[in-house]
Amino acid sequence: MDLRQMEVVVAVAEEGGFSAAARRLHVVQSAVSTTVQSLERELGTPLFQRTTHRVSLTPAGEAFLSAARATLLAAQQARTAVDPFKDALRGEITVGVMQGLFTGLAQALADFHREYPAVTLRLRQAPIGDIPQTLRDGSVDLAVVALDTPRLRGLTARLLAQEDMVLVTGPATGAPLPRRPVTLAEAARLPLVDFPPGWAIRHEVDKAFRAASLERATTFEVNDVLAATDLVRHGLGVCIMPPSLASRFPDLPVRPFAGQAPAWTVRVVHPQGQTPPAVAALLRHIT
Repeated sequence: MDLRQMEVVVAVAEEGGFSAAARRLHVVQSAVSTTVQSLERELGTPLFQRTTHRVSLTPAGEAFLSAARATLLAAQQARTAVDPFKDALRGEITVGVMQGLFTGLAQALADFHREYPAVTLRLRQAPIGDIPQTLRDGSVDLAVVALDTPRLRGLTARLLAQEDMVLVTGPATGAPLPRRPVTLAEAARLPLVDFPPGWAIRHEVDKAFRAASLERATTFEVNDVLAATDLVRHGLGVCIMPPSLASRFPDLPVRPFAGQAPAWTVRVVHPQGQTPPAVAALLRHIT
């Protein structure tokens, strides 16, 4: 059990639902649900009663909420106690990122910079396959990447978000799409706007089509999310991407997938062993 789990439970209780809590915490709803479910398994009892229209605390949840608030208050008081010494935290942190920046990262970096202005932050974007080695050779201090495995040699990974990808559509492209969730087979017959090999999104989409034994043809291949959505907006194709990324383009309709959708799992990864103080402080902001 950690402070982040307690913050999530408090947010769900105070906001009255998982979606509202996700907006408050600047994360996707699936991350909130996953955190609560993991904590409930650890505690061996449900903390929330979930119905179609509302979420309410169980008796165990009421007891936990009170203790969690007290713990978070104590943690804040502990942080305040070291405020006079924050200027001692200096240095430089290089953060590895994949193409298609994780939605919550910019806010975490901004919060960290305000709290520790003497620490220099740098971002290094790289293909998903290259980032583990940059962590091992020390050219990157930590990374926020899409990884479907929590275990990598010499590295520690923490889950940040999990969600199923969606089909981003625009004006009718060829045969109209059904109103129900689409299948991968139906998506494969449409003109697809794809990202280049090496992109994390492309890796997961390729894997999903292979698992379904489906062939698809890439009509457009671009290395820019804005270019991809512009092509979709003009009716030239459709694009598969995580809903947290698709939400940045509210004018473009999205369709969920029926059955096994391409998965999007984001983790923060750093080398095993002793973590430098500045990196440890940034990890607390990200996770």
